[in-house]
Amino acid sequence: MSTARIPGRRRAIEYPETDGKPMAENTLQFEWIVTVKEGLDALYRDVPLVFVAGDLFWYPIEGDNRTRLAPDTMVVFGRPKGHRRSYLQWLEGGIAPQVVFEILSPSNRPAEMQHKFELYEKFGVEEYYIYDPDSGLLEGYRRRAGALKKIRSMAGFVSPRLGIRFEPGEGPDNLVIIRPDGEPFKTFQEVDDERKELARQRNELVRERDEVSRQRDEVSRQRDEVSRQRDEVSRQRDEVSRQRDEAAERAARYLAKLRELGIEPD
Repeated sequence: MSTARIPGRRRAIEYPETDGKPMAENTLQFEWIVTVKEGLDALYRDVPLVFVAGDLFWYPIEGDNRTRLAPDTMVVFGRPKGHRRSYLQWLEGGIAPQVVFEILSPSNRPAEMQHKFELYEKFGVEEYYIYDPDSGLLEGYRRRAGALKKIRSMAGFVSPRLGIRFEPGEGPDNLVIIRPDGEPFKTFQEVDDERKELARQRNELVRERDEVSRQRDEVSRQRDEVSRQRDEVSRQRDEVSRQRDEAAERAARYLAKLRELGIEPD
């Protein structure tokens, strides 16, 4: 007696969403990751088909859950905004991130960074920027002739895709990234400080406006008081004139009475 073999159901491939490692190893690295990611988010806030993500797994090959990347920040033109648990490229129209950023930490090793570089080059990244806030080192790469070529000088370099300008300073933690509108990328603390300063200025303007309104009301009150006093003076003048006319009339009647009595006043 033979037993028919039932084909087994193919197991669905899982694409892990985390590797258990922290996004950043220290506060400085974390601050720069957030600054770059949020700065790009703000830059493209009103552009629907630009997706910006930080520390999100990117799987470039369907069926391969081992080949994955997690740029500190990546920008994808042509894909809608929205939350994702990971970036599965085959479900995103086959579009690879065009721009990626890596913020170095002390534990990053040359072999690890070389491996990332090779994957970014292989899977179509157009621009790749690396910043080490501890040393101030900034490197950039652009895709030319199918390969990522190092940018000779990053001082004043403008990203072809993003339009942002890099201004590396002397020493650690001195990079300034300038938006196309001339405004620099800011940390959350700087944005919050500006928000508070704007709120203070707004409150000061409201206070000054209220003071101007109070002064205007006071001027109006004084003007009304002057008008009232002027009316009172006019009323008193009219009263004096009336009394003078009455006195003159009484005097005339008195003289007439004297003449009736045959008395001629001197």
